Amino acid sequence: MTTTTNAQSTVPEITAEDRAARITKAGTAWAERIEADRTSSQLSYAVKGAGVGSVATTIRAGKHSFIVDEPSALAGDNIGTSPVEYALGALVGCQVVVYRLYAQQLGIAFDEIVIKAEADLDAAGLFGADESVRVGFSEVRLDIELTGTESDERYDELRQTVDAHCPVLDIFQNPTPVKTTITRA
Repeated sequence: MTTTTNAQSTVPEITAEDRAARITKAGTAWAERIEADRTSSQLSYAVKGAGVGSVATTIRAGKHSFIVDEPSALAGDNIGTSPVEYALGALVGCQVVVYRLYAQQLGIAFDEIVIKAEADLDAAGLFGADESVRVGFSEVRLDIELTGTESDERYDELRQTVDAHCPVLDIFQNPTPVKTTITRA
């Protein structure tokens, strides 16, 4: 196992046994919390962004911050990942979490997981050049690579369970109401 490092953080190494113990402990704690008070499962998330540079945005999410930008072809300074790439990254990240959670719960072993997300977007919708074109992704493709000794049937069982329980996949697959307000400072 290798430690992953970027400019903002270092991901510590963890053994499969330690990961399993953390996942089991968290799952048990959540199950007990929800059983004791069903409303405790209601979570709210908030991020805040402010425009900087040409079209970049500084985002604050809890104690973390990051920059969202566009490449120069879309008027950006290319100092951060694009919004649609972050969306795909959120999907991949959520999938990894949910694969690990449900693999542990279902007793389906795998050694490593690598997920590749690809999506198609027609910029004619973004720029209003073709109103018949969807503005967002027309298709998202996930390629999940699992290494391990389980059968294809067990890994398919895991995939179906993850597909049914991944919050970000649900956001991609189902309309979510969005309420927008504009305030003036």
